[in-house]
Amino acid sequence: MKPDVKRIAIFASGEGTNFTALCESFKKEGLPINVTLLVCDHRKANVLNRAKKENVPTFVINFKDYPDKAAAERVIAKKLADEKIDFILLAGYMRIIGPTLLATYEGKIVNIHPALLPKFPGRHGIEDAYQAGVDETGVTIHWVDSGIDSGKVIAQRMVPVYKDDKLSELEQRIHATEHQLYPEVVKQLLERGEIS
Repeated sequence: MKPDVKRIAIFASGEGTNFTALCESFKKEGLPINVTLLVCDHRKANVLNRAKKENVPTFVINFKDYPDKAAAERVIAKKLADEKIDFILLAGYMRIIGPTLLATYEGKIVNIHPALLPKFPGRHGIEDAYQAGVDETGVTIHWVDSGIDSGKVIAQRMVPVYKDDKLSELEQRIHATEHQLYPEVVKQLLERGEIS
C-alpha cells in the first residue's frame, strides 16, 4: 500500500537555497511529499524564481496590505486550508509566526536556524556567532512556538569556525550544512509519523 502523500507548504523570504535543497531531496529520495505551495512575503525574492523552476505554485503576501499581522495570517491560513496543507516548513522566512497560524498548525511547523540554539537566536545567527569569536557554531532544526527561535530542538549539527575565516566562508559552510540537515530531518519526521 502506498503511503499518503503529505502536502507541504514552504515559507521563505529571500534567496531560497533551502527551498531548492528540500525540493530536490524529496524528489531524489522519492518521499511521499508534495511541495504544494511556496508562501513568500517579498514579491521580488529570488525564491519565487526557484519555485517557478520547480513548478511549485506561489502565494505572495504583502503584510502592509492588512491592518495587522493577525489579518494577514488569516488570509495565509485560508490559502493553506484551500490547498489542504498538512505541514509547514520555514526556510529563511524572516517573520515570526503569530498566534493565528500557530493555533491552526500547532505542532505542524518546523524552522531552520543558522546557529546552535539557544545561542545566537534571531535574524543574524551567523553574523552574531562570527562576531562573538566562538570556535564552533552550527545549524538547528526546531519546532516553532510563540517565541523567537525558542521551540523544542529536533536536531543540531556543528560547524567549525576557523581563526582565519571570513564571514562569507562561514556562511558557505553553514548553508552547505543546512542543505544536508534539513532534508534529513524532514525524512526522519516523516518516517516517525510526525508529519501528518
